[in-house]
Amino acid sequence: MNKRQFLKTSGVLITGSVLSRLTAGEQQSAARTNWAGNYQYSTDRLLLPKSVEEVQQAVKSCSKLKALGARHSFNGIADSTENQISLKLLDQMVLDQKARTVTVGAGVTYGQLAPYLDGQGFAVHNLASLPHVSVAGACATATHGSGSKNGNLSTAVSALEIVTADGEVVTLSRQTDGERFPGAAVALGGLGVVTKVTLDVQPTFQVRQVVYEDLSLAQLENHIDDIFSSAYSVSLFTDWQNHRATQVWIKRRVEPGTSFEFAPEFYGAKLATQKLHPLAGHSAENCTEQMGIVGSWYERLPHFRMNFTPSSGAELQTEYFVPRSRGYEAVLAVEKLRDHVGPHLFISELRTIDADNLWMSTCHQRSSMAIHFTWKPEGPAVKQLLPMIEEQLAPFDARPHWAKLFTMPPSRLKTLYARLPDYQDLVKHYDPHGKFRNEFLKTNIYGG
Repeated sequence: MNKRQFLKTSGVLITGSVLSRLTAGEQQSAARTNWAGNYQYSTDRLLLPKSVEEVQQAVKSCSKLKALGARHSFNGIADSTENQISLKLLDQMVLDQKARTVTVGAGVTYGQLAPYLDGQGFAVHNLASLPHVSVAGACATATHGSGSKNGNLSTAVSALEIVTADGEVVTLSRQTDGERFPGAAVALGGLGVVTKVTLDVQPTFQVRQVVYEDLSLAQLENHIDDIFSSAYSVSLFTDWQNHRATQVWIKRRVEPGTSFEFAPEFYGAKLATQKLHPLAGHSAENCTEQMGIVGSWYERLPHFRMNFTPSSGAELQTEYFVPRSRGYEAVLAVEKLRDHVGPHLFISELRTIDADNLWMSTCHQRSSMAIHFTWKPEGPAVKQLLPMIEEQLAPFDARPHWAKLFTMPPSRLKTLYARLPDYQDLVKHYDPHGKFRNEFLKTNIYGG
């Protein structure tokens, strides 16, 4: 055996040894899917490292690799045809009270982080509707939450620890890497495997939540800012019928030393007299407390309770972000499709998010209104509907949520992100040979 063949054979044996060790104990099945069950991953090889050092070994050993979060993405953003790596065992959490930051392993979910922070007197500024998403995965995809003055979850990121394509550990921070950091905070998994995330925190706070019923969407024409800025977080739920929001969820921050009573009406909507689920007729048992009952931030900002794990994800999700100043026009545009949308829809939600400076954020330099669709698990019908919705929202330069379903062509996506070339350069710097580039990135970032 010549030297070249020996080195090649040795490399294969070492790689096999590393990967076998990292997959040991992880139950593999013929078909692994995301939480919703609508997407089947393209590989049965899932690596499960227990430390950053094992992540480094895995990255060095694989020619292609993609990090997998809590499996809440509805598309192939975390997919790989060769190797996926789960960071769920990296679950450490370290609070720096003096710096007002918390550093968490990439496997930590918001459901784990929030009680830990609250127990030590701190909070993060925002939370998604479901607390079961991972911190690293949510921030990598610009997942948001709600509030006209609240940035998405990624805006709290002050530092990232990443294992790059050569297996080296790199730390990027807002303080020391100001020019490139806005491209790394929402990285879509393109820079490498995130192993730690550092978030800004603030003192803990309390929230009251109430629900109003039957708000005419016509109120948005002249009062969109008043409605969405009336509380810390405001969500409107609609089925697109009868030009109304069936429910308005208002989450108001409790300020110490002050009292506040919710009015019986809110722009014509009536204060609910019982706890409600966003879907009419469904039990509200799993929803966070309403009726103005004071509770901790993490027990009110999500719509669903921390201790409730969805038994199934029998739904599909789509979301588009439009300029908040044109939100009512966008609502009218979608409403034209109500007869097409209605039969396949569970519910839609309208929320607002503040602008940010993160290159690949859906709210980059734009205060936004998010138009969210929770669909029945009817994939073919939804796939036919999405181009129709995207056509209606095209005049508003709607940006789709990176982790949800969309059909917008890459040529269109490129026009929506002014810093896309800078992001591509950043990816090339840390992953020059495309180790972390999968079909999703090839299509949506480099296609068209």
